[in-house]
Amino acid sequence: MRRATVITVSDRSAAGLREDASGPVGVDLLREAGWDCPDAVVIPDGADSVERALRAAVASGVELVVTTGGTGVSPRDETPEGTARVIERELPGLAEELRRRGAAEKPAGMLTRGVAGVVGQTLIVNLPGKPAAVSSGIPIVLSVAGHVVDQLAGGDH
Repeated sequence: MRRATVITVSDRSAAGLREDASGPVGVDLLREAGWDCPDAVVIPDGADSVERALRAAVASGVELVVTTGGTGVSPRDETPEGTARVIERELPGLAEELRRRGAAEKPAGMLTRGVAGVVGQTLIVNLPGKPAAVSSGIPIVLSVAGHVVDQLAGGDH
């Protein structure tokens, strides 16, 4: 069984001031698709905390990491910056499709700065922190995740 991790990036959720609404949506969708996925990890905003959490997830051997939150333009929204420190190769087409789909659903969807890329044997994708964005984004991620994971493991095209 393939393994995934969801990381929610939110100062308020990490401080216990707000329940994590988006992480559980991602976890449920990944589990329904047959991925082994523990409950979401909640971390504070900021590039440093994102980088640490992603490096820990990659070191644990998961094949897919989905982050939720921290992709906007608020001063503490630094998920893409932390992710950029970890990934070795970007997959801009995946991030572009997520933005395209998000903007089609809600104009503010074009403001997400999320990135997608690979490091070692792991695919990392940033999603916005809204449950609706996770609900529409996870199927897009899943449409290519298996192929990416196979390719990273040396599979044929």
